[in-house]
Amino acid sequence: MMAEVNISSASTPALFEELTAENGKRIGLATLNVEKTLNAISLEMVDLLDQQLRAWAADPQLAMVVLQAAGEKAFCAGGDLQGLYRTMLDQHATHKQENTQEDIRSNSYACDFFEREYRLDYLIHTYPKPILAWGHGIVMGGGIGLMAGASHRVVTEKSRLAMPEITIGLYPDVGGTWFLNRMPGQAGLFLALSGASIGAADAIFARLADYQVSHAQKQAVLAALLSQPWDGRQDDVLLGQVLLDAQDQGAAAFAGAPVPLQQHFALINRLCSAPTLAQVVENIVTLATEDQWLQRGIATLVAGSPGSAWLSHALQKRARHMSLAEIFRLEYVVSLHCAARTDFAEGIRALIIDKDRQPKWQPATLAAVTNDWGDGFFANPWSEKTHPLADLI
Repeated sequence: MMAEVNISSASTPALFEELTAENGKRIGLATLNVEKTLNAISLEMVDLLDQQLRAWAADPQLAMVVLQAAGEKAFCAGGDLQGLYRTMLDQHATHKQENTQEDIRSNSYACDFFEREYRLDYLIHTYPKPILAWGHGIVMGGGIGLMAGASHRVVTEKSRLAMPEITIGLYPDVGGTWFLNRMPGQAGLFLALSGASIGAADAIFARLADYQVSHAQKQAVLAALLSQPWDGRQDDVLLGQVLLDAQDQGAAAFAGAPVPLQQHFALINRLCSAPTLAQVVENIVTLATEDQWLQRGIATLVAGSPGSAWLSHALQKRARHMSLAEIFRLEYVVSLHCAARTDFAEGIRALIIDKDRQPKWQPATLAAVTNDWGDGFFANPWSEKTHPLADLI
């Protein structure tokens, strides 16, 4: 296995390398490289990944891309929220001092962050070459955004996937409105409301992953990739066969692993099929159960932002028939409204900054969430042609 090009230095948040296959074609390795923050997504990381993926897409000698992460704990635990938090506080203070209504365009950092992150996620969804995402360890929030659009998504025996945005006053963005709506039954709504984490087999069941491969097989997979006859015509098939072979060889690592989403699927469908969100939430929080996975989900919903619960439910209903590009444009507007309002910053403060885990949500209860208040999240200051993501098709 020969490294042909080392494109970046070890101090950057994303590392890039190229390996030469036996037939002369090359494989690009992109490594998320901020192990101390569980490879949290920063604007710098987004820009590096976007630039390199576009360069590889245009390179006729580049057969495929492997998207992986440094360390053993996490593929990516989500976005780096520290910078966003500071700019949100400044935004809120400015509107308060000037006694002006919220302007979602006034936070330039949030505008840049969400636009460029969503562009990167969309690029992965629409990439012209195979992308193998190796989702080992924690994969949450923005990490699922990076992984969800890859053509070949691997989870390992240590993978833990979740969209826990309800705990920070956000909602499952990064295309979550798209992929949660495409999960079987009511699984997507339940995972959004509960922030529940799932392992490898449940991730495949929920259509967030394609292969469960033992992490010990990774080097063997990379070696097998270098021996494939890459030709640009059947590269997806070649990659898929390598991963199926590795899945078969490492099946013992997954024997007996819990599958709570599948185990409780009928119950989840019953709880979440009520005609209103209020009834859905009541069904979940009043459930009498000894199951710890369900108990954790109930506790997360009870403690989470009522506004986030409303948003998750409203988005999945509103966007059911939208294209992926339309959903990213919609999420961009909604996310900037979240930044301009209070719950997102308050959730970050309570969970990450002060760590008191005592957020003061506004509104404080689901009953206090009015449709007028909620519909304000969809107020779009841009025309169809001037929207920052108008060029996504």
